[in-house]
Amino acid sequence: MRRSPIAALLAAACVALAACSGPAAPSATAPVASGTACGTAPAPADLSAWGGTTTSKSVIPVLIANPGELICGANRVLFSFIDDSNRPIGSPDRSASVTIYDLGRDPGKAIQSADATFVWAIENDRGIYVANLTFPEAGTYGLELKTQLGSATPDKMRLTFDVQPSSGVVKVGDKAPATKTPTLADAGGDATKISTDPSPDPALYQTSVDQDLAAHKPFVVVFATPKFCTTAQCGPTLDRIKPFVARYPGVAFIHVEPYKLKLEHGTLQADLDSASQLQQTNVTAAWGLLSEPWVFVVDKDGIVRASFELIFSDAELTAALDAVK
Repeated sequence: MRRSPIAALLAAACVALAACSGPAAPSATAPVASGTACGTAPAPADLSAWGGTTTSKSVIPVLIANPGELICGANRVLFSFIDDSNRPIGSPDRSASVTIYDLGRDPGKAIQSADATFVWAIENDRGIYVANLTFPEAGTYGLELKTQLGSATPDKMRLTFDVQPSSGVVKVGDKAPATKTPTLADAGGDATKISTDPSPDPALYQTSVDQDLAAHKPFVVVFATPKFCTTAQCGPTLDRIKPFVARYPGVAFIHVEPYKLKLEHGTLQADLDSASQLQQTNVTAAWGLLSEPWVFVVDKDGIVRASFELIFSDAELTAALDAVK
């Protein structure tokens, strides 16, 4: 089987961005793949002349996506840049744009171009770029990136990756799974029994996903674990959500721990499997998640209107909330 260049880039992403990954495989309760299956382009005849083109050896692109996560249709694509020492070099004054090619159809014909938006992953330390792209079918795609630091000479580079017909992850446009998520009522009013947040906000544990769906109330569900994802970029996810609670009183906010936990000596601990690995919960499996953090914005009709993996900007979340409030 042909090994996509994305595999090497993902290895670099782990070094550069330390994305939080969940269990290696879904549990038996994982849902049927999300989304309507689409067509698949023919396999490209020859990729040797397309991939790997670059004008700089010190600017290396990193596509941030778990295998199988990019699917046909609309995608929020994350990427960044590292140097030849694996150091992240994304910054607000480094612009980036992307162009995609359906390599199984016509490797010389661009099908979409977009400017990317820079978002701090760790404030004033490292960041990523976000581009909203649409893949019309499954298959092998080419991504051409152009980046420029200030007024320096622009760099251009290319990489290839695979797009799948569908994914197990709940996506924008899907009906939110009617899952029972832990609430203060389940914990005798003590949020520390259901949350690893050192300073849990009670507002995030008032209602369950299934309750808000039944009440036709818009909500935000946040899959994050402050205790077990303590890097500076994914650990503070809840802290970044909390200020929005007061700003949007008509929207419910729900925090869900993505891994199985157990209460020992008054403290939540990981409930590890026989291989000493974190285990996903039934709720996590129902949403099809194999990594965290994830944030989903759901409207009053129970339809997912926005989803953010790993990191989001205040502008992205504000726009999504304004659309459903």
